[in-house]
Amino acid sequence: MDSHAEHSHAGHAHGLLPSEVEPGRLTGRLKWALGATIALVVAELVGGLASHSIALITDGVHNLTDAPTLVISWLAARWAERPPTSEKTYGYHRAGILAAFTNALVLVFVGVFLIWESYERFRHPVAVHTSTMLVLGAVALAINGGITVGLVRGRRDLNLRSVLIHNLGDALSNVGILVGALVIHWTGIEWVDPLMGLLIGAMVLWTTTGILRDSSHILLEGLPKQMRLEEIAKIILAVEPVQEVHDIHVWTLGSGHNVLSCHVRIPDMHIEESERLLQRINERLAERFHIHHTTIQFERVGPVAAGELYMPTPFDTTSH
Repeated sequence: MDSHAEHSHAGHAHGLLPSEVEPGRLTGRLKWALGATIALVVAELVGGLASHSIALITDGVHNLTDAPTLVISWLAARWAERPPTSEKTYGYHRAGILAAFTNALVLVFVGVFLIWESYERFRHPVAVHTSTMLVLGAVALAINGGITVGLVRGRRDLNLRSVLIHNLGDALSNVGILVGALVIHWTGIEWVDPLMGLLIGAMVLWTTTGILRDSSHILLEGLPKQMRLEEIAKIILAVEPVQEVHDIHVWTLGSGHNVLSCHVRIPDMHIEESERLLQRINERLAERFHIHHTTIQFERVGPVAAGELYMPTPFDTTSH
């Protein structure tokens, strides 16, 4: 059996984030978000200590973790724009995924810390100053809400989506702080403050799980979401005169950059015909699954060896 590899890299922009905003504008927004977050952290920590509010302090600590998160995301977004090199032959698309995974791990520890601190405040309650909570809660809501709106158009990129979800959680926790401050002011129930801190910590853990799951799946080169290997094989088999597909591997370099490699068994044909066949396969894959980077090895059917029974199967993921 004669075999040779056909490689196709359909034209698409390397390093461009699959969003509606240019990468340069998104990295600029990340820098703006970093400056606003640092200012907010200082205000919340100082105000939380002054008002004895564990909700403000936990939210300040939570926002403090946003600073390294934003730095990592900004660096990753910049690296993702860099072209491939002789050493990084696929470029730096994985930088954003690695940043999302790192940020998610940090947030797991932050969530556990916030829950523990809130539990301690339940055991040792302290009177809080609701006026400071209201003012800083409103300021924090405006900042985190603004960051969320500024990044929402880049939500298709996992790196930026981790920052977006993080800041959306921050904005929701700010709403909780405002509600808690009003409840304490009207009823005098002090345990509402550590309850808000507990809910903020739980929200941090909840919003982290999806990013941690998605980023680890990509780093382990799992099949991209919304895809089924059987469906991909059927699409290739539907292209005449393909006889068999096996050794299919599909993974993601970064958000929206899917890659495929496989072996395709075909009848013996001229090189020009096989090139046209490869083009048809790639067109189907790009149209149906948005796979634009493929490495397909054609295996031409030869005479059956003595004692060997050749029975092509419609789909086989094991090596022959």
